Parts: sequence; structure tokens; C-alpha cells
Amino acid sequence: MVTPACILVVDDEPRSVEVIARILREEFEVLSATNVEQARTLLENNWVHAIFCDQRMPGMSGVEFLADVRARWPDIVRMIVTGYTEPDDMIDAINQAGIYQYITKPWHPDQLLLAARNATQLFAMQRAYERLSLELRLAPPVAEGRLRQQRERVVGSYHFDAIIRTPASPMSDVCRQAAKTAVFDIPVLIEGETGTGKELLARAVHYASQRNAGAFVAVNCGAIPDDLLESELFGHRKGAFTGAHANRRGLVEEADGGTLFLDEIGDISPAFQVKILRFLQEGEFRALGTNETTRVDVRVLAATHRTLREEVRAGRFREDLYFRLTGMVLSIPPLRSRPADIPVLAQHLLDAACARHGRHVRGFTSDVLDALLRYAWPGNVRELQNEILRMLVLAESDSLGLELLSPIVMGGTPQPAVAGGVPPVASAPAASLPDMGTLQERMDALEADVLIKTIVRCGWNKSLTARELGLSRVGLRAKLERYGIVPDAGQQTLQKGNS
Repeated sequence: MVTPACILVVDDEPRSVEVIARILREEFEVLSATNVEQARTLLENNWVHAIFCDQRMPGMSGVEFLADVRARWPDIVRMIVTGYTEPDDMIDAINQAGIYQYITKPWHPDQLLLAARNATQLFAMQRAYERLSLELRLAPPVAEGRLRQQRERVVGSYHFDAIIRTPASPMSDVCRQAAKTAVFDIPVLIEGETGTGKELLARAVHYASQRNAGAFVAVNCGAIPDDLLESELFGHRKGAFTGAHANRRGLVEEADGGTLFLDEIGDISPAFQVKILRFLQEGEFRALGTNETTRVDVRVLAATHRTLREEVRAGRFREDLYFRLTGMVLSIPPLRSRPADIPVLAQHLLDAACARHGRHVRGFTSDVLDALLRYAWPGNVRELQNEILRMLVLAESDSLGLELLSPIVMGGTPQPAVAGGVPPVASAPAASLPDMGTLQERMDALEADVLIKTIVRCGWNKSLTARELGLSRVGLRAKLERYGIVPDAGQQTLQKGNS
């Protein structure tokens, strides 16, 4: 059980002491005295947090008594209660006795309770501060060393060197550009397909910047409806809407002094684009349910899987907002554009998964690495991570073999070699094209070959396949049905449909 704070009431009028004590006893332990000598005795024998003292007392004024208390018991929070409000008295109270609060008569019971709550909280904060200061003085090398080590671990975890790649990887150029940008306090837009590691790069930019002591606050704008996103970013006041039972700080305010990462910024509605633009222009915002303006100092990093220039040209994204976000644009290449990174990245992901799940697996067989290189990874690093975790779950030996690969990855298409990368891998046999037949028949065979290669590379994602081939979903479905292309076809011979 927590012991209530102790408050001393000093007044030469017993009736006043009794009334004040009765009010304060609702929440506190109360001691009372009707003269200075009695009050000093109580202070010497009790742990007192705060004093309510009348100003006009015989022999010694309240200010004089509290000045003496300040000298002997400086931690006690001191308050004057008086019916006189002469300016000289107020100045004396503040300067001579270090008065925390000046309460004039007639007072209200709630006023006394509020003053007592604030005073006891101040006392507790002072004691906590003194205790912490003493601990730091007694052991500064240990405290500072641990803090420094913890900070170095965090920064190291999100350093650009922690982004796994080979020296000749296209990702190395992106990291070099990001490292140069990080030290300049400008907005950065990171573009790249889903799963390429946009947030990981954004964190590296934050921890390489001058704001690395501040918070890195991330929000996925595309996953939250407009009305909830406004509350999430800018906060709200109690009663601003149904369910707003208390005040809430927004993520923008949480990021003050640090970095705000707006993921999938290209998915926000035109209406909300205006609100984001105003915040970026003015550096201030209004929480829902209030007209008060709050100013913050944040650096904004944004990311999108879309190409925002094309979105601007199509009229779906505001041009002025685009230029507010693009102090620098960093474009992360998809995993299929950097096949040399796949073996080292796969091994890193496997080691991390083994450590997390307590497994001991050495690595991959050579035919598995060949298959990983042939697949196009439409889900990028995230898909590769899921594939490796799936293989680890099914593994029964100390290496991951071909039998553990999912059918989609097994049916992958070859990747072209890149400059400075790995040698080209053996390609899967292409669908045989007829040497004879009409032009229409040969064109049909060629179209079917393109269709199956594309849809396998896209992981049988029909929306992605249709977009890559410039078809509607209805048109793609019709062609797949025409040529008999089904998910279990893989690299099998296509069923010949009616031409």
C-alpha cells in the first residue's frame, strides 16, 4: 500500500486549521500547528512534503517562517495562504522564502486540493532528480559506458554497411548517395518496389544524420483511412470525435527533434495530400478538436512503391507536394536487378533466422542457389526472406536442398547477368516454337511462351502480370484460358488451345 504524502498546515486560528485539514485529508496525511514552535517540532519528527502556512501570525509572519524552513528543510514545497494581497507581501514571499504558490482568501476546496496535488508531485520529482543525480555522480563511467555501447549497437544495426550487398551491387551506389544526403537536413523520397527495404534505408539515413539522437517514427500512410490517419499523425483532444476519451499526442509530435518516415506516401488521398502539404510548408499542425497550433522540428523521409512523377502527370498526386518531398530522390533497385546480391543476402537471412529460431543449418546446396538466381523475386527481399524461413521450417538436415523450395521458385525464369555480377546461370528450356505452320499459329505459340514466362516470373500474380504486359485483368484471363495456362503448368508443355 502506498503511503499518502504528508502536508503540514500552520495557522494561528484553530478553526482555519481544522477546515483546511478536513479538506486535505480526503487524499493526504495532514499535520496541523497553531504556532511556529509547534510547527518546527512537527517538522523535526515527521517526513513532510508540503506546507500550507498563513501569512499573518503573531510573533513571526508566514514568509519569515517559510524562509527559515527553506534554510533547514529546502526540499519541502512551501505555500502561503493569506487574505492580504499587497504587492510587497507577494514579492517577499517569492524572493525570501521560495514560495511555490500564493493562495488568497477566500479559497475554494478544489483550489486547495489541486495546489496540494501539484506540490506533492513537485516534491516527488525533486527527490527523484536528486536520487538520479547522485547515482550518476557515484558511477559516471559505468552509466556513460553502457549508454554509449547501447547507442553504438543501435546505430550499427541501421548503418549503411548493415544493408547486405556485394561491392559491385547497384545497391552500393544507392547507399553511397544516401550517406551523402543523410548529413543534410533535407526531405528525402525513397522509391522502390514493395519488399526492397525502403524503411531499412530510411532508418540508415536517420542514424547517419545529425538527428540520430532523436526518435525515428514510422507510419504506413497507405494502410490507414484518412480520418484515422489525421488523428494518428497530428493527435486529437478529448471529445474530438466518438471514442476520443482522452487527449492523444500524434506521431508528428512524437518525432519532434527527430525523423518522421511517411511510408507509402503515394497512396494517400488528394484531400489528405493538402493537409500533409500544409504541415510540410509551415512546420506546424493542429490536433483534431482544437484550434491551437503546435510547431515541431522534424525531418521528413517518405517512401512509395509508385513512381510519383508518373502519378503527378496522371493528376493523382499534387505537384507542389511532390517537390516538397523530393529534396533528394533515392531509387532502390528490385532484387531481380542485382542477382549477385542474392547468395550473400540469402545466407545472411538464413543465419538471422537460425539465430532467432534456435536452428543450426549450415547453408544451401549449389542447385538451390542456382534456383534462387533463376527466380525473378517479384516480392523482392521480403519474398526471399519468407522462402528461406519456409525452407528452414521444413529442413531435416544441416543444409537446405532443392526439395525444400516452393513450386513457384522452382519454376522461376533465368536472370540476366549484370556487369561485375555473377556469371549467367543456366536457363530453363524455353517453350519450343513450331518450325512449320501458318503465321497465326506461330504467333500464338510465341504469345503463349511470353505469357507463361511472365506470369511465372510474377509469382502467378495476375494484376502484376497484366500491368507488365499492358493488358487488363479480363484480357489476361481470356488469354490464359485460351492457351490452357494454369498454376500447376510450371515449365510443362502448354496445352494447345483453339487458335
